[in-house]
Amino acid sequence: MHSHDDIRIGTLVPAHDRTPELIGQLLGHGFETFQIAFGRSVGEIDPLALAGRVRRVLDAAVVPAGEPPPRVSSIGVYGNPLTSSETVADWEQLIDAAAAFGCDVVSGFAGRIPGRPVPESLPRFGEVFRPLARRAEDRGVRLAFENCEKRGSWESGDWNIAHAPRAWDAIFAEVESPVIGLEWEPCHQIVSFIDPLPQLRRYAHRIWHIHGKDATVLWDVVREQGIRGGVPYVHHRTPGFGDTNWTDLISTLRLAGWRGSIDIEGFHDPVYRDALETTGQVAALDYLRRCRGGRFIPNVW
Repeated sequence: MHSHDDIRIGTLVPAHDRTPELIGQLLGHGFETFQIAFGRSVGEIDPLALAGRVRRVLDAAVVPAGEPPPRVSSIGVYGNPLTSSETVADWEQLIDAAAAFGCDVVSGFAGRIPGRPVPESLPRFGEVFRPLARRAEDRGVRLAFENCEKRGSWESGDWNIAHAPRAWDAIFAEVESPVIGLEWEPCHQIVSFIDPLPQLRRYAHRIWHIHGKDATVLWDVVREQGIRGGVPYVHHRTPGFGDTNWTDLISTLRLAGWRGSIDIEGFHDPVYRDALETTGQVAALDYLRRCRGGRFIPNVW
């Protein structure tokens, strides 16, 4: 290891006309990787054209001696592929475009049959993702499913079945492909009162990308109001301002031999938002770097 190149720390940038410009501005703050998110659909954006513009900005970046160059960690689209043929076409398009961005991870929701229990979505999941997995394997691309519950439960929901360990085991069994994995973050687990670290130890080998997002549970509200009384009981937070011990999280990843990127998913924190958005994201970058061990020092021994 010549630097902290096993675990890079970056941020998520929406895909639009100003994406390359935003990446150019963020590079000056020290972000090392960038996930490019196409929202619910690719729409009218030409991924290959965008990839060329982004790569030119990254290639022009001034990199400190000994540090790896900045790169795109993953590209993603977050529609429902089990109900939308447009979303399936978006997955195909991004799988084909990943190499142009210089990355090998495409992320999104596993999808869901709306209003039905998780197991009832599995046959359709297999129909959609077996051919997508073969397409990804042919192109050296991995598929990462975001672990957000999208306000759903085991019994019902609208967008995503890949939000609980039982569901992950089921989708891995339904589509037996080495490219199928997770886009994981501790936030969605804390919202469900799950300790992220035991889960991380179990599934690290199937996690392709990590979102840098945390959560804070308001336990006094839970004790007084419960979780179904219409009173907010949890806040999504920027790393460094939530409940997760990211030092332990990164140590757990390294003990598992994990390599990849933690990209900060902003625009959720109730405090560090609007005028404080970039302030919060740069604070999270600095915090995660400290949790990673601080400045890399070559081993003198």
